Amino acid sequence: MNLLERRLTLLTDHIDLLRDSLRRFKRLYPFEIDAWVVLPDHMHMVLTLPLDADDFPVRLRLMKLLFAKGLPHTERLSATRRKRQERGIWQRRFWEHAIRDNPDYSKHIDYCHWNPMKHGYVKQLIDWPYSTFHRYVRHGLLPET
Repeated sequence: MNLLERRLTLLTDHIDLLRDSLRRFKRLYPFEIDAWVVLPDHMHMVLTLPLDADDFPVRLRLMKLLFAKGLPHTERLSATRRKRQERGIWQRRFWEHAIRDNPDYSKHIDYCHWNPMKHGYVKQLIDWPYSTFHRYVRHGLLPET
């Protein structure tokens, strides 16, 4: 999910608010976080929803809303967003993908974790603090090479 203004660093600047929003959201709509990486202007997640859940877009909309509500109203608003009483924090769209199989799952986990290096934020994955990569290292969940 991307910030509307990609030059901003709201996600890492307000990481505690983002984490709190995710915890609050998770209580309302349970799910498991398989992988998550937060960069200054966007984030990637691999989630496992309960078997009876098919409301993925509703879940992401709520998470975005909870985060935006905690931020001061300093963003620029287009006439359309002002008319719809929307915040100018997030891009409206997001990319969603249903995992097909174990190799596809592993590929998306890796994509999340490699993103800080892809964007040049770090030279080693372990150096990026806003990632579930650390959990994978701690619990020995990394794929064998």
